[in-house]
Amino acid sequence: MTSEPPRRPNALNPGLFLLALKLLVNDRTKFYAVVMGITFSVFLIVQMTAMFAGVLQRSSSTVANVGATIWVMDPAVQTVSNSIPVPDYLTDAVRSMDGVRYAVPLYSGVGQVRLADGTYQSVNVIGLDDTSLYGRPALEKGNIADIYAENGFIVVHDAEFNKLDNPDVGTQFELNDHRAVIVGIAKVASSGLFGVPTLYTTYDRALQYLPQTRFTTSYVLVEPKTSGDIPHIEAAVAKLGYLALTKQQFDDRISNFYTFKTGVGINIMLMTVISFIVGLSISGQTFYTFVLENLDKFGALKAIGAQGRELVYMILFQAGFAGLVGYGFGVGLCALVIEGARLRMPDYAAVITYPILLLAFGMVLVIAGASSFIAARRVLSIDPFEIFRG
Repeated sequence: MTSEPPRRPNALNPGLFLLALKLLVNDRTKFYAVVMGITFSVFLIVQMTAMFAGVLQRSSSTVANVGATIWVMDPAVQTVSNSIPVPDYLTDAVRSMDGVRYAVPLYSGVGQVRLADGTYQSVNVIGLDDTSLYGRPALEKGNIADIYAENGFIVVHDAEFNKLDNPDVGTQFELNDHRAVIVGIAKVASSGLFGVPTLYTTYDRALQYLPQTRFTTSYVLVEPKTSGDIPHIEAAVAKLGYLALTKQQFDDRISNFYTFKTGVGINIMLMTVISFIVGLSISGQTFYTFVLENLDKFGALKAIGAQGRELVYMILFQAGFAGLVGYGFGVGLCALVIEGARLRMPDYAAVITYPILLLAFGMVLVIAGASSFIAARRVLSIDPFEIFRG
């Protein structure tokens, strides 16, 4: 007959965690209060940061949709929508650089469309290189070759599409008092930020339709021969007094502008901090009250031999379990709200990313840890004999 091996002194009894779970969920009022506090906090954190992530994503939508490897621009450019025209000779200068496979100009401007009912709508106009059409979008309808037809334009089918009265191939309207004809419907990876529809046409036609300054090229799009040629191209462009950025570097530049040089980033940060404080205060106070109401049970465990570290692990387990449940509910609720908002408002810019989920999870760990620390100090100071005496 074999006997069960004795438990090591430092080993934790799994039954303590089961007991901790029962203590937590049996007091349903306190358990729901702790979970709801964390849920509300996570919801606000994820919601606010998701809105900010959506703004950043849409702010660089042109960079993502065109997809050029390197963008050459004026050093003062902060966002893709506020381009500063560069001299036309810059395109030829970049083409002559070592490591450049090809370089083409890109035009980006704003025009006014007069719709059939007489109303006006602002539009972004992207002028593609006439020869290569580099940066052209994929088409849902139409033929890309028709962009060379007289007055030919391609409209992007995104969240702003209906502002042009849902045009189809063959639809005609006026653009800056010029006749324009839709020859294709395009789909893109990301919609714009400022609620303005986007039209694509050839570079020369864009110059004809929109008023111009002395320089007409907004950006020079560059495709290097190899990725190893990028540093050399950037250095050569810098010698000319201009700035060459890769797609990722341009995205980062735009993100830094909206994060640190506008009120958007500061406001989102403040709301996130407030959400964290609200969740910490509600959850911490509720969990501490829960521990106070169960001091007799913790004291009994201490009296029958439970070590202090075992009681601390029980409290950590309770706070962690409540935090994970609240985290799941908060993320799920936020996802439902964002999806519902998108169904009713196509312009709604919010996206839940992995960094946002990690940020919210980290804050939940801090909330759970702080709540556990406050409660554990009270439990460790228990005198079990005082409890029994009372």
